[in-house]
Amino acid sequence: MPSIMSSLPFTQAPIPEPPKVISTKDLSYIKDALSWELLAFKKLHFFAQQATDPEVKQCLEKTGRMHQQHYQKLLSHLQNNNTAIMATLPQTQSQQQQQQMQ
Repeated sequence: MPSIMSSLPFTQAPIPEPPKVISTKDLSYIKDALSWELLAFKKLHFFAQQATDPEVKQCLEKTGRMHQQHYQKLLSHLQNNNTAIMATLPQTQSQQQQQQMQ
């Protein structure tokens, strides 16, 4: 018996650009993704060096470059000054009270 939720269409629009502030949880996800992309790049680079078939070598190099580009793109998202950006955002009342207590 299918559930009601599985029959509903997914209607949330994709985010056009990443947020300026990165949460701790998002940072953890990005670090994991960076590790995966770097490992994939290193492995593909190693295998491309070992390949004797020019077509295989070219395919491995191309795929390795793709993972390297993904790594660079993820890294660029971490180059924001998170503290400075957080200071420009409006604060909730509870955040203001916490700052006053400090």
